[in-house]
Amino acid sequence: MRVILDRLYVVTGALAALFLVAIAVLVLLSIGSRLAGTYIAGLSEYAGYCMAASSFLALAYTFRHGGHVRVQLLLQRAGGRWRRALELWCLAIAMALAGFLAWYTIKTVIVSIELGDVSEGADATPLWLPQLGMATGAAVLALAVADRLLNVLRGGALEGGASDTHD
Repeated sequence: MRVILDRLYVVTGALAALFLVAIAVLVLLSIGSRLAGTYIAGLSEYAGYCMAASSFLALAYTFRHGGHVRVQLLLQRAGGRWRRALELWCLAIAMALAGFLAWYTIKTVIVSIELGDVSEGADATPLWLPQLGMATGAAVLALAVADRLLNVLRGGALEGGASDTHD
């Protein structure tokens, strides 16, 4: 299971990187087309969609590698059982927030599909398409936080510790 979850986090991180490249390509295409005297509708919107997808898809990978801002100052000052208890408390809150985010981004996709929502731009993109990247990223983040919470509950290494192996 560990290998599958780690691969999932790497895949979402790689997808986030691809969306970053897409942003660069879309911005350069927009600049180039304007310099050439033409206008390609929707490039700015698609760059925005790519930015949202990139941001959300990178969440789980970043969390897994300790890249998010954390409450390490407080946790490092606590010792022994108190540190583990504080870590569990923080992870439980993070799990609740990540679960809430995942639930409502997935619900947003479902409602957009049901209503047939489309963007207001000339391209009339079905909104569930850009929302899908956000929902996927939020769901994988919730999975990553739950994974970490269960690991600490089973006695795994604490964040920021010398023996932290991210098991």
